[in-house]
Amino acid sequence: MVRIVLKGLKETEKFGERLGSLLKPGDIISLTGDLGAGKTTLTKSIGKGLGVEDYITSPTFTLINEYKGRTMLYHFDVYRLEGAVDLYDLGFEEYFYSNGVCIIEWGDKIEEVLPKERINLQIEKGVGLDERIIYLYGEGDRFKQLHKELNLD
Repeated sequence: MVRIVLKGLKETEKFGERLGSLLKPGDIISLTGDLGAGKTTLTKSIGKGLGVEDYITSPTFTLINEYKGRTMLYHFDVYRLEGAVDLYDLGFEEYFYSNGVCIIEWGDKIEEVLPKERINLQIEKGVGLDERIIYLYGEGDRFKQLHKELNLD
């Protein structure tokens, strides 16, 4: 697990854009953190790094938004779901195993259906008003490659 301290909105945006620029089709990002921790803000900057030009909003009521960039971005917000069983009506497998990038806010609520090989980002509020602490962890070759590309050692 890697701990990253981002001292303000600009650093958070820069990190998100860098991460987005490195993501590849098939990557899955699970975002966790309290309400207001910055999951949607981080998703917006990841989208920018993926070349998404549309305005990214939280899909709290629609559950999923789709955006076109250099690869498709599928942005889930599963906060309102009772559990993973609610995802079956959405055909989530078609998204998770597609040639797009999936970002799942509140991914811990549906962890049992998420692919084992994914990138997990836990976001916490830091000391300052805009400071964020991100814990980055995951399993598999793709996580190891991304960790190396982000130069987090």
